[in-house]
Amino acid sequence: MAAQRGMRSSAVRVLEEALGMGLTAAEDARDTADAVAAEGAYYLEQVTITEASEDDYEYEEIPDDNFSIPEGEEDLAKAIQMAQEQATDTEILERKTVLPSKHAVPEVIEDFLCNFLIKMGMTRTLDCFQSEWYELIQKGVTELRTVGNVPDVYTQIMLLENENKNLKKDLKHYKQAADKAREDLLKIQKERDFHRMHHKRIVQEKNKLINDLKGLKLHYASYEPTIRVLHEKHHTLLKEKMLTSLERDKVVGQISGLQETLKNLQTRHSYHAPQIKVDRSREKENAPEGPTQKGLREAREQNKCKTKMKGNTKDSEFPIDMQPNPNLNVSKENLSPAKFDYKLKNVFRLHELPVSCVSMHPHKDILVSCGEDRLWKVLGLPKCNVLLTGFGHTDWLSDCCFHPSGDKLATSSGDTTVKLWDLCKGDCILTFEGHSHAVWSCTWHSCGNFVASSSLDKTSKIWDVNSERCRCTLYGHTDSVNSIEFFPFSNTLLTSSADKTLSIWDARTGICEQSLYGHIHSINDAIFDPRGHMIASCDACGVTKLWDFRKLLPIVSIDIGPSPGNEVNFDSSGRVLAQASGNGVIHLLDLKSGEIHKLMGHEDEAHTVVFSHDGEILFSGGSDGTVRTWS
Repeated sequence: MAAQRGMRSSAVRVLEEALGMGLTAAEDARDTADAVAAEGAYYLEQVTITEASEDDYEYEEIPDDNFSIPEGEEDLAKAIQMAQEQATDTEILERKTVLPSKHAVPEVIEDFLCNFLIKMGMTRTLDCFQSEWYELIQKGVTELRTVGNVPDVYTQIMLLENENKNLKKDLKHYKQAADKAREDLLKIQKERDFHRMHHKRIVQEKNKLINDLKGLKLHYASYEPTIRVLHEKHHTLLKEKMLTSLERDKVVGQISGLQETLKNLQTRHSYHAPQIKVDRSREKENAPEGPTQKGLREAREQNKCKTKMKGNTKDSEFPIDMQPNPNLNVSKENLSPAKFDYKLKNVFRLHELPVSCVSMHPHKDILVSCGEDRLWKVLGLPKCNVLLTGFGHTDWLSDCCFHPSGDKLATSSGDTTVKLWDLCKGDCILTFEGHSHAVWSCTWHSCGNFVASSSLDKTSKIWDVNSERCRCTLYGHTDSVNSIEFFPFSNTLLTSSADKTLSIWDARTGICEQSLYGHIHSINDAIFDPRGHMIASCDACGVTKLWDFRKLLPIVSIDIGPSPGNEVNFDSSGRVLAQASGNGVIHLLDLKSGEIHKLMGHEDEAHTVVFSHDGEILFSGGSDGTVRTWS
C-alpha cells in the first residue's frame, strides 16, 4: 500500500510539473543560472519533500505602514504612539537582513522533454509521450529513481542560446540606429557647411555695403555746402522778385493816381495841360523782363485774343492801382491794450449739425454762421437773433465770406459748388461749378469782382463774377487745398494744403510765386494779419506757425497740440491770434509776450473763431451746432 501510494504521488507530481512546466521552466532556469553565478559551483543532492498540514503552519503578521488616524478619534497620545511605532518599523526595515540562498532543484529528464515539446509547439507528440509515459509508470515498468536529472550544462546552453538570440536582435537594432545616426550626422554637417558659407557671403556683402555707404556719405557731404549756397541764393532771388513786383504795382498805382489828379486839375482850371502818359511798352523793352512780367504779358495777350474772339464776354480786369491798406493806419492808432480775459457769455444753438464757419460783416455788427445742415444764417448782434436764413446747397457748407461792400455773401460746400447770395433778398444770384470734389474755402478779392475757391481736388480756382466763368485754375499742390485767402488789397493769393505746404500765387497769371515749407502735418488753415506783414497757419497736430511775409521766412513755431488746430484768426489790431482747437479749447496767443491763454467752454470740438470789429467780443462755433459769444 505504501509503495502504491508513493507511486501515485510521484505520478501526480510528474503530471503537475508537465502541465505547469510551460509557466515555471523559464523561472527555474533563471534561478539555476543565478545560483550558479552566485556560488560558482554546484552539486547534486537528494531531498525528500513531505506534505505539511496547513493547520500546523503559523502565519507571520505583516505590519501595515499605510496607517491613518480615523476621523473623530484624533488624540495626541495616540498620534505620538503611532509615530513611534512607524519609526521602529522604519529602523527594522533599514537593517540589512541576510536571507538564505535558494536551493536550486535540478530539472528531471521527463520535465525537460515536456518543456521542450511545449516550447516547440509539438502538442500531438507531447500527448503521445505523456500517455505512453504514464502507462509505463502505472504498470511499474519504469522506476522514477532510476531516471536521472538533466545536466545543468544543457540548461545553461539553452539559456545562453536564448540570450545570444536576444543579443543578436539588440545588435541588429543598434546597428540600424547607428546607421541612421550616421546619416543624420552627415546631413547636419552638410547643412552646417552650407550655413557657414552663406554666413560668410552675407558678412562680405554687409562689409561691401558699409564701405559703399561710407563712400556715398562722403560724396554727399561734398555736395551739401554747394546745395546750401544755391538754396540761399534761390530764396534771395525770390524775395527780391516779390519785393520788386510789389514796388512795381505801387509805382504804377501812384502814376495812375497822378494822371487822375491832372485830369481833375484840367477840368477845374479849363486849360489844356500836357497829359503825362507812361509808355509801358518802351519801359518793358528797356527794362529786363522777368518770368512774372513775361507770364503777365502772355496772359494779357491771351485775354485780348479771347476778348476779340468773343465779343459778348465781360471779363473783369484785375485792378492795377490798388488803394493802400486802410488797416495800416488803424493798427498804428489803436494803442489800447490787447484783451485776453474773455469769459463765456451766451450759447446759441443755431444749427442741428456742426458749425463749420462764422464770419463778421465788414462794416456792420452782423454775423453769418454756416453749418453742416446745409444752411447759413445771418445774425444780428449782440443778441444773435436770426435775421435771414439761406438754403440751396445740396450738401454741407464749409466756408463763407462777405463781399467787401457787405451786400453779397459767398459760400462753399461739399456739393462741389460756390454760390453767391444777395443778402437783401436772400436769393442765390450765381452758382460756380467746376470743381470735381468738395470745396473747402472761398474768399473775395478786395475789388469785389473775383471769388477764389480751394477744393479737395488739389486745385484752386479764380471765378469772375461779371463773366460768370472760371478765369484761372491754380495747379501745384499734391493734396487737398484746405484754405485760400487774398492778400489785403492785392492780387496775391495764399493757399494751405494737406501736402504740408503754403503757396503764394499771382492771381493774374495763376503762377505759384513761392512755397513755404516747415509743417510736418496737414495744414488746415492759413491767414494774413490785418497789416499784411505776417502769415499765421495751423496744422492737424495743433502746431501754429507765424511767417514773415516780407522775408518769406518762419518767425516762430508754437506747439499747442496734440489736438488739431482747425482755424486761426487775428483781431483787428493784429496783436492777438486765436486758434480753434479740436479739443474744444480756444487758444489766444499774445504776439507781443508770447503767452498763451485758454478759453474753456465748448463741450466738443471748436471748428471756427472770429473777433468783432473792436475786439471786445469773440465768436466761436463748435461741432455741437452752437455759436458761443465771449466777452
